[in-house]
Amino acid sequence: MQVVNAPHLPVRPEWLALRDELVLEPDWPIVDAHHHLWDRQGARYLAHEFLEDTGSGHRVVSTVYVQCRSMLRADGPVEMRPLGEVEFANGIAAMGASGSYGQTRCCEAIVGGADLSQGEWVAPVLEAMLQVSGGRLRGIRNPLAWHESDAVRSSPVTPPRDLMQDARFKAGVATLATYGLSFDVWVYHTQLDELYELARSVPDVTVVIDHFGGPVGAGPHAGHGAEVLSAWRSSVQRLATLPNTRMKLGGAGMPVFGHDFASASLPPSSQQLADAWRPYFEVCVDVFGPERCMFESNFPVDKGMFSYRVLWNAFKRLAARASVTEREALFSGTAIQTYRLRGAGDSV
Repeated sequence: MQVVNAPHLPVRPEWLALRDELVLEPDWPIVDAHHHLWDRQGARYLAHEFLEDTGSGHRVVSTVYVQCRSMLRADGPVEMRPLGEVEFANGIAAMGASGSYGQTRCCEAIVGGADLSQGEWVAPVLEAMLQVSGGRLRGIRNPLAWHESDAVRSSPVTPPRDLMQDARFKAGVATLATYGLSFDVWVYHTQLDELYELARSVPDVTVVIDHFGGPVGAGPHAGHGAEVLSAWRSSVQRLATLPNTRMKLGGAGMPVFGHDFASASLPPSSQQLADAWRPYFEVCVDVFGPERCMFESNFPVDKGMFSYRVLWNAFKRLAARASVTEREALFSGTAIQTYRLRGAGDSV
């Protein structure tokens, strides 16, 4: 299979099944800090599919659902249509909270998708989302990943180029502080300096940076790994000086990162993944500290490249030299603190 920079790699269950591993440290509690659920474009990944993955051997006690434009309302005011996604995730959370579907409290926290470009006028939308979330809404994410090259794409939605610099958008982000909501962000490393300026302007808002901060290895950045790593490291170090920032470790199964594991005859092993991601991991943990970093699956997006079991084995390999306290932060504690998870704290 030739890897192309499509937003999402197709999931090939037969290919994934070619790589099986024993679960490392199966009793270690995990909070999956970032995943999606959807039923679209011939790709179904709903509660049962996700719980099959979380139940594949690792002890996943809780998860954080993140905006992906799933189950938007079909009618009503445009600005209110994202309420459908929050209602949907809250329904899945109720399934998990019943205890009838295993140990995982799925969608215990929800990151919704209110349009922050409305500025302060986003407040009624946030209030409505809080009402329909069952008390689980913890943050908001908008599409922000933009690159001038058409070869660098990771989402079906391309936002305006300079949205983070827009005054109304900034006002919308600032409004999140009133409701105690985080601002979750997926951007490429080429946008991290813009993100720094935005995060600095909203010190009362926790800014959660997705997917290692997006070091791009596709398009014009392919074959320039050392240059990308240097530029990315510099921007990440600068962001880490802001106390309101957090970093999610994961998401590197997307083609935009430039790894070609999906083209091999066998899926990657957890050791191969750990070796490939170690430069990202070590820099992030060094500059943010474990207490501001959290592991994420980014499933089902990353499932086109590796299985859930192999992924968490890779994370456990990456954190093997960390202390018990540091590992607790990376695998659960930072997510519990950032997203104010209740049930997870009782399970860890």
